[in-house]
Amino acid sequence: QVQPVESGGGSVQAGGSLRLSCAASGYTYNTFCMGWLRQAPGKEREGVATIISDGSTVYADSVKGRFTISQDNAKNTLYLQMNSLKPEDTAMYYCAVLPYGDFDPPCLFLIRAVSNSRGQGTQVTVSS
Repeated sequence: QVQPVESGGGSVQAGGSLRLSCAASGYTYNTFCMGWLRQAPGKEREGVATIISDGSTVYADSVKGRFTISQDNAKNTLYLQMNSLKPEDTAMYYCAVLPYGDFDPPCLFLIRAVSNSRGQGTQVTVSS
């Protein structure tokens, strides 16, 4: 089981940017699903962005055009570049890495549901 470590969160004003990082070493999956989810108090957990081993990405509608997910295989690191941040982006952000097969549900769905295979999270707070 991969135990990721997230970093890069902080407090910014609306319209600002942050770049989250997720160090996720130790996984040996030939094919994988990696991504970010977020949880805000009183709100449902949300899958934010995912990338699978063929490089294809998927974003939640709420972040399309503002967030970009990427990975650095050499550093075993996953990133989430967040631009044009809004107060509603305020949440604890987590990353996860899962094995993934051709017949698995959509990666965004799986990442949203992760509980044990995610890190401790990094807090993002956006003020208006």
